[in-house]
Amino acid sequence: MTDNILLRQDRGAVAELTLNSPERLNALSDAMLAALSDQLAELREDTTIRAVILRGAGKVFCAGHDLKEMQAGRQSEDGGRAYFADLFNRCGAVMMGLQRIPQPVIAEVHGIATAAGCQLVASCDMAVAAQGTKFGVNGVNIGLFCSTPMVALSRNIPRKQAFEMLTTGQFIPAERAEALGLVNRVVPHEQLQDASRELADTVASKLGAAVKIGKEAFYEQLQMPLDQAYAYAGDVMVQNMLYRDTNEGISAFLDKRQPDWDQS
Repeated sequence: MTDNILLRQDRGAVAELTLNSPERLNALSDAMLAALSDQLAELREDTTIRAVILRGAGKVFCAGHDLKEMQAGRQSEDGGRAYFADLFNRCGAVMMGLQRIPQPVIAEVHGIATAAGCQLVASCDMAVAAQGTKFGVNGVNIGLFCSTPMVALSRNIPRKQAFEMLTTGQFIPAERAEALGLVNRVVPHEQLQDASRELADTVASKLGAAVKIGKEAFYEQLQMPLDQAYAYAGDVMVQNMLYRDTNEGISAFLDKRQPDWDQS
């Protein structure tokens, strides 16, 4: 099972990744985190892929960390301190890796996305959810505050709503998640795959070099004061304007024709 714990299928310029451990609710086990890390490293260097879809096999998207593995990790002389520190560092690296690869990543969510599974959705650049999907950071219900999922969640939705989710451990429905900004759109379950593919295809049709520089700039400027953000973004615009294919795109727009982009 570990050999196929994460499936990848490329469809043109879109890579579709499937968490493939349905019997464990696609938990972020050690093996799953390693597989995700490996795939993100490959995608970072893959210039043929311009968008990524991340989905889960079976009944749910992702139920968070593998609690059985975590309990097993506790059985060490230090009570699990080293194991837990390493686990959360590896998980954080994967979450940041989703935003550091050049391709926009779209979470295709169904069933539930809870704890680190909700963190996974929040860490993706965009998300499409099926009606009936539930989102939660429920660790507080078992005495474990979802501190690392909190990082991504609090950067997606307003702080009071995030704090309520974290302290009550209650699920929110997909429609509420959309209203708060955790997901981009909610569709009937039977339309979920088509909706995520339509969004991915739209993104993949744009100039890859422009989306790449734009995605990096998007996350960088969010961390800056307003004046620094404008100065930084201005430099990025200058760099983008000097691209051969940007010149071609502007010329094509003015000439009312399709651009002849070199997407290699």
